[in-house]
Amino acid sequence: MRSLPVSDPGTPDARSPIRFLWWTARAQLVPLLIGIALAILWWLGQALMPYAIGAAVNALTARDSGGLVRWAAVLLGLGGVQAVSGVLRHRYAVVTWLGAAYRTIQVTSRQATRLGATLPKRLSTGEVVSVGNSDIASIGNAMDILLRGSGALVAIAVVTVILLSSSLPLGLMVLIGVPVMAFAVGPLLRPLHHRQQRQRDLYGDLATRSADIVVGLRVLRGIGGEQVFADKYREESQLTRKAGVRVSAMESLLEGLQILLPGLLVAAVTWLGARFALDRQISSGDLVAFYGYAVFLIAPLRTLTEAADKLTKGHVAARRVCRILNLDPEITGGALPVPDGTLADRDSGVVVRPGLLIALAAADPEDAIAIADRLGHYSAGNVTLDGVPVADLGFAALREHILVADNAAKLFSGPLRDELDVRGKARGDDIARALHAACAEDIIEALPDGLDTQVAEAGREFSGGQQQRLRLVRALLTDPEILILVEPTSAVDAHTEARIAERLGKARAGRATLVCTTSPLVLDRADLVLYVADGRVQAEGTHRELIKSDSGYRSTVTRGED
Repeated sequence: MRSLPVSDPGTPDARSPIRFLWWTARAQLVPLLIGIALAILWWLGQALMPYAIGAAVNALTARDSGGLVRWAAVLLGLGGVQAVSGVLRHRYAVVTWLGAAYRTIQVTSRQATRLGATLPKRLSTGEVVSVGNSDIASIGNAMDILLRGSGALVAIAVVTVILLSSSLPLGLMVLIGVPVMAFAVGPLLRPLHHRQQRQRDLYGDLATRSADIVVGLRVLRGIGGEQVFADKYREESQLTRKAGVRVSAMESLLEGLQILLPGLLVAAVTWLGARFALDRQISSGDLVAFYGYAVFLIAPLRTLTEAADKLTKGHVAARRVCRILNLDPEITGGALPVPDGTLADRDSGVVVRPGLLIALAAADPEDAIAIADRLGHYSAGNVTLDGVPVADLGFAALREHILVADNAAKLFSGPLRDELDVRGKARGDDIARALHAACAEDIIEALPDGLDTQVAEAGREFSGGQQQRLRLVRALLTDPEILILVEPTSAVDAHTEARIAERLGKARAGRATLVCTTSPLVLDRADLVLYVADGRVQAEGTHRELIKSDSGYRSTVTRGED
C-alpha cells in the first residue's frame, strides 16, 4: 500500500507550468509508467476484440468448429486481460492523481508558510483558496489522463496498422479521419481555455469578497453597509454564474462533436466496408471487424480530446501554482548564529532586556504593532540583537528565539493538547504551569475530555476571551528567549486580567518579555514601562512613576479620564 502524502515532496521546478507538470510526473515516475503500461494493455485488449470477432465470424462461415472454439477462447482471454488491467490501471490512476494533488498542496503550503505575511499582500484570499479547491484537481487530472491518453495513442496506432494491412482504402480512411477529427475540435480548446480562465478569476474574486464580508460582518452591520456589500456580492455571483454557463456551453459543444465526428467516421467506414464486402473484396468477418474497429475508435478519440482539455486545464492550474511558488518573502534572514542579549529597535528606542517583564504603552496602537513587527523581524527596520542586525541572523533560528504573539493567531482543528504544545516537548507540569499563568484551568476543566478534546476549526467552541487565554498558554509553552505579546488580555474581564498580570512575570522569570498594552492592571505589574508617542519612546519607568510625571502617558492608559 503506497503511503500518501509523502514525507518530503521535494523541490518543485516552478520555472514554467510545463516544467512544474513535468516535475510532478517525474516525482512519481514509477507508478506513472506502470499505469501507462497497464493502460496500453487495457486498450489493446479492447482493440484486438474486433479482430478476434471477425476471425470467429470467418471460422463460422467456413464451418470450422475448431477455429471457432479457438477464437472464442481468445475472446475470453482478451476479456480477462481487460478486466485485470482495467482494475489495476484505475488503481494506479488514482495513485498518480492523489500523488500530484498532495505534492501540489505540500509545496504550496510550505511556500505559504515561508512567505508568511507577504502572501496576503501579493495574492488575494480567493486566489489562494482556488488553488486548494480547483487547481490541485486539475493538476491531478492532468496526471491521470496521461495513462489513458498514452494507451489510446498506442491503440489507435495498432488499429490503423491492422486496417492498412487488411484493406488499404479503409485503413487510409481511418488514418486520415482520425487526425481530421482531432483538428476539427482543436479550435474549440482555446476559447474554452479562455472561458475557464475567466470563470476561475471571477470565482477567486468572489471567494475573496465572501471572506471579507464574513470577517467584517459585525462592522458592516454597525455602519449600515451590510446591504451594499450583499448587493455587490450578488452582482459578482451572477457574473460568476454566467461565466460558468458560457464554459458549460462550450463544453457541451465539444462533447457533441466528440460524438458526432466519430459517428460520421463509423458510418463512412461501415458504408465503404459494406461495398467491399458486396464486391467480395473483403470477407463478412472482415466487414464485422472493420465495423468493430470504427466503433471502438470512438473511445480512444474521445480520450485524446479529453486529454487535450485536461492537459490545458492542468497547464492553467500549474501557472497559478508557479505564481505562488515564485514569490519571494519580503523579509529574509542571513546566516549568522543567533546570540543571546538585548533586543533593540533603533527607530523607536525600544530596548528589550533579558530577565525583565517590560510593558510598552503606545498613544497610537498602530505604533505598538509596528514596533512588535520590527522586533520580531516581520517588517524591515533598524533592529539589533546583542548589537547584531537581525537581518543578518539565521531566519529559522531567529523565529525560535523571538516569538511575537498577537490576537490574529488561530487555533486549528485537532486535539487541544497538540494545539497548545506545538513543539510536542512539554511535560504535564509544564502545561499545568502555563494554564495557571494564563488563568485557563477553568477552560480545560469544562471540556469533556480535557486536553484531549478535539478542537473545531478556528476554535469556534471557545469565546473570544477563552481563545485569547489559550493563545497565551501556547505562547508560554513555546518558551522563547524573547516573547512579545500584543494586547494579550484585551478580551478578558478585569478580575482575570489582574490574575494574569500577576502571574505572567513569574511564568517568564529569567526570560525577556515585552507586553504591548495600555491596561493599567498589566502595566502596574511590569518591571519597566516604556511610553511611546509619535513612534518614539518618550518616557520610561514604573507605571506609578509615569502616571504621576507624564500627562501623555496618564491620558493614554486612563483613556483620557481622571
